Amino acid sequence: MSLRINDVAPDFEAETTHGPIRFHEWIGDGWAVLFSHPKNFTPVCTTELGYMAAIAPEFEKRGAKILGISVDPVESHPKWEEDIVTATGHRPNYPLIGDKDLTVAKLYDMLPATVEGSSEGRTPADNATVRSVFVIGPDKRIKLILTYPMTTGRNFDEILRALDSIQLTAKHQVATPAQWQPGEDVIVTAAVSDEDATRRFGEFERVLPYLRKVKQPTA
Repeated sequence: MSLRINDVAPDFEAETTHGPIRFHEWIGDGWAVLFSHPKNFTPVCTTELGYMAAIAPEFEKRGAKILGISVDPVESHPKWEEDIVTATGHRPNYPLIGDKDLTVAKLYDMLPATVEGSSEGRTPADNATVRSVFVIGPDKRIKLILTYPMTTGRNFDEILRALDSIQLTAKHQVATPAQWQPGEDVIVTAAVSDEDATRRFGEFERVLPYLRKVKQPTA
């Protein structure tokens, strides 16, 4: 069965560049961003890993850990890291899973469970669907899933923006409109009554019977 928003993120044990982890234990009581790559030494992924390292402090501010995964042995990751430094000026400072047996890729429905064998001999095209981002909450449930083609570099600033929105919803029961940026007005969710909205946020603007806007809560 395919993974969906609000499903419990599958737990797993894996070897990483920072040592062995058990995923749920590693997340702890915070947030996590798991992002995957079809193979080491691929050009688009090289730029992504470097950019993610550059903005890692922004995820840390939000209480979110970063975990990369590549369908290659963990022993080959250090050499790739050197290429990432050369290309981007940034060394990955977060763990990177070596998924040589395709275990995590299958568990997260990025490769069919029927795929046999290991990463050996597989090309990036064989693993083209291992290009997903998962945002996982403290409750270990999946809050966001994005999948990109191999030729399109991921916009990790958008992942940060989405994380800000998801965390606002978790704390204040608000939603965010199209093109929202942090600091702009937000939407009161249908689960909050008018009376409760007034108590929580003060005045609100009723744009439509079902659309109420308020200033972004900051507390």
